Amino acid sequence: MSRTNGLYLVIGALVVAVIGLGAYVYQEETEPKGVELSIGQNGISVEEN
Repeated sequence: MSRTNGLYLVIGALVVAVIGLGAYVYQEETEPKGVELSIGQNGISVEEN
């Protein structure tokens, strides 16, 4: 019975890791990247990414 419990523990840990990684990637992709500042012939341009 202890081998089965260990297997459930490993599977549970993997599920938690996959959910955590998915949440991290989603958060990184949805938050704004910052501000882009360009200086060219037309003057200064500021854009939020």
